[in-house]
Amino acid sequence: MDAGPGPTQEPSPPRPSFREAFRFWLLLGFINFGGPTGQISIMHQELVERRRWIAEDRFLHALSFCMLLPGPEAQQLAIYVGWLLHGTAGGIVAGVLFVLPAAVLMVGLGYLYAAHADIGWVAAVFDGLSAAVVGLVAAATIHIARRALRGAAPWIVAVAVFVASFVVGVPFPLLVLAAVLAGVVLGPEAFGGAAEADVLVEATTRPTARRMLRVLVVGLAVWWGPLLLVAALTGVHSIYAQEGLFFSQVAVITFGGAYAVLAFVGREVVERFGLTGADVVAGLGLAETTPGPLILVLEFLGFLAAYRNPGGLPPVVAGTLGALVTVWATFAASFLFIFLGAPWVEHLRGQRRLRGALAAITATVVGVIAALALTLAAGVLFDDVDTVEPFLVAIPVPVVGSVDLFAVAIAVGAFVAVARLRVHVVAVVLVSALAGLVAYAVR
Repeated sequence: MDAGPGPTQEPSPPRPSFREAFRFWLLLGFINFGGPTGQISIMHQELVERRRWIAEDRFLHALSFCMLLPGPEAQQLAIYVGWLLHGTAGGIVAGVLFVLPAAVLMVGLGYLYAAHADIGWVAAVFDGLSAAVVGLVAAATIHIARRALRGAAPWIVAVAVFVASFVVGVPFPLLVLAAVLAGVVLGPEAFGGAAEADVLVEATTRPTARRMLRVLVVGLAVWWGPLLLVAALTGVHSIYAQEGLFFSQVAVITFGGAYAVLAFVGREVVERFGLTGADVVAGLGLAETTPGPLILVLEFLGFLAAYRNPGGLPPVVAGTLGALVTVWATFAASFLFIFLGAPWVEHLRGQRRLRGALAAITATVVGVIAALALTLAAGVLFDDVDTVEPFLVAIPVPVVGSVDLFAVAIAVGAFVAVARLRVHVVAVVLVSALAGLVAYAVR
């Protein structure tokens, strides 16, 4: 693993110190609500607009690459940006802190759920946060669309992807493949980009076969070493060994985000680990309303599976170990994917066909984010949501009479605060959480 990209040919945004970046990634771990759409929105606002640590074009290209990978794209984007800023150490810190606060919180919520404790006040706090995320996502989607969709071609691609994703239900990998083909054929000029790369990597940091082999060996050892150790200590047939193997498999097939793989996971955890459909639904609800990637629903399921099958351990200890194994199996692969692929993306940014493909994928990302944002808004701003299924996917249709005026007020307030008044996202998050708690107290 190398030290990351070197200086650019053109003036680049000011690079923060490692300590400054560490503080930001730690803060992000506590406020990255709203699933991938909310998390990408927050990172865009903080990294590109407010702090100006990374240029818009580079951020969007990194996002485009991460959307091609299996696993949580928002966490992978954090790893990528951390690597750009401070090399391997920066990528590790960004990726770990992106997940760590939420992972600790999920263990606590898993225990409360398993022990049948009242967590209504927790849900109320996250209700306020979810409404705020709707506003944050709306502001970021509009801003990214204005900056990324320059010209007729990207708008056509974004609108077509929105319709194909939201209305028809075309699988995400097919949308990306179509975008790549369009970008290669039309070139970056059709998507509003220059023919030459704006950032070039120094020759000393260019990816090589030797570097790839080293990263692959170290990455696989870090990923599988702890899982094999747990299996050796607890037995290859233990619940922990089973979780390590299963969730590692899930980590490499989660194209299109957590929702795309949840049906498969939900069925498998019921059959393999004796959980129920209600457990899966509860885990998804908690993952949707807490910080961190949505795929943390797997940690919740891993905790419950081990908690209810503790063997010779106390249930809480068993559940915590199950959660740790699940988190490691789920997220370790993301570091390997980024450290392998990001240097190639940076090195090849000067190639016209690659730039065209990345520009087309960026337009695709805008369409996908718009579709996800609409789905998120429907679920948060309305108490009752029906569905219609004209093609391959169920389309949410909110029941107008069930509109949640409290959620709408918070969402609009968050949008105005961020998009118009330039209020810091941390202040928006804190006020929204407090509003949710107050609303719960006065019910």
